[in-house]
Amino acid sequence: MTRRVVILGGGTGGTLVANRLRRMTDEASVDIVVVDRDDRHIYQPGLLFVPFGTTRPESLVRPRSAQLAKGVTYRLDTVDQVDLDARTVAMSSGDRLGYDVLVIATGAELMPEETEGLTGPGWLKNVFTFYSLDGASALARALDSFDGGRLAVNVVDMPIKCPVAPLEFAFLADAYFRRRGIRDRVELSLVTPLDGAFTKPIASATLGGMFEERGINLVTEYNTGEVDSSAGRLVSYDGREEDFDLAVVVPVHGGSAWVGRSDGLGDPLNFVPTDEQTLQSMARPEVFVLGDAADVRASKAGSVAHFEGHVLCENVRAHLAGEAPSARYDGHANCFIETGAGRALLIDFNYETEPMPGRYPGRIGLPLLAESRTNHVAKRLFEQFYWHVLLPGRDVPGIGADMPMAGKVPAPMPASSLAGKER
Repeated sequence: MTRRVVILGGGTGGTLVANRLRRMTDEASVDIVVVDRDDRHIYQPGLLFVPFGTTRPESLVRPRSAQLAKGVTYRLDTVDQVDLDARTVAMSSGDRLGYDVLVIATGAELMPEETEGLTGPGWLKNVFTFYSLDGASALARALDSFDGGRLAVNVVDMPIKCPVAPLEFAFLADAYFRRRGIRDRVELSLVTPLDGAFTKPIASATLGGMFEERGINLVTEYNTGEVDSSAGRLVSYDGREEDFDLAVVVPVHGGSAWVGRSDGLGDPLNFVPTDEQTLQSMARPEVFVLGDAADVRASKAGSVAHFEGHVLCENVRAHLAGEAPSARYDGHANCFIETGAGRALLIDFNYETEPMPGRYPGRIGLPLLAESRTNHVAKRLFEQFYWHVLLPGRDVPGIGADMPMAGKVPAPMPASSLAGKER
């Protein structure tokens, strides 16, 4: 009997899981179907570089269907809702797709309309986002003509995709204006709802110190309630105001709307409550979730989808075999953080362990919690790794799903000593 695995979402997580499962299962006994509403796969880490003219927008887009292995069916359609009891996916086209296992990988959606004034008269004029292809392209034109003033990078609320990206934008903007010789005419701020630069204290102290060194203002615990583009100001719910001439805003994120229409599946933000270790939905054991769609404590970052994918595929295979899922995801995430002038910092952490200095993935590897040119080169080369290794779901020797401890220095270090310099 052929059983069907339906994967909702053809982004990073959905694609790598489909390809990995295809290699792990017999095509005659397991049918794998990927559903998405369009055929445009965007390399999202590249959006960061578009506003600064170092990446062409069109180079970031490839067909979703072309990234899927032979033997995986791609279906272009929009999900309307899931019936958990009937184990069916209802499509906007009117079709219904039955499943034995459902994998939810539909990611997070930008919801700029949730913030008063954000999409008002200043949208894509003096208020932008680089979290979409159109927004990043429009912002590139705005930065090119920006000759000075107040630039505010604002995170409206958490969680967001790639939590380090707003920090990276601030670092790259600092370097960009220095290169143009106008940094002394720009007041640059990161306005965040967090109580520091990042969610992990050691990394937050390191990054906060680097902001201070570069003269980037860090405005914390700021919950934006309104973006007044006409007056050029962000207004927080507690009445504080931050002025701007140019605002770069990361909008509120939420899960897919269809999740909210599927009884018993999602939370109030349309993310899917998920067992953070087995990656099974809390609603049904045959429903698995990965990437940005899940409500687990891990960052909503591409590396998380990569590491989760290993665990999820093992557990899907176990479920299909009638066995209890035994693979466990430990919250492993790592992020390159561009810091400008051809340097970057790398952090590696999981649910329970803070980012630490040392090397990744082992004693011989990339420097952690230290700016280096090597990290910058690795980040820029990652795009090829993404298309040719990560999306195909291939194993990488020496890099597994669990966070490695080899090469790390677990002893606490003073925050001032962590932002070292390396070549």
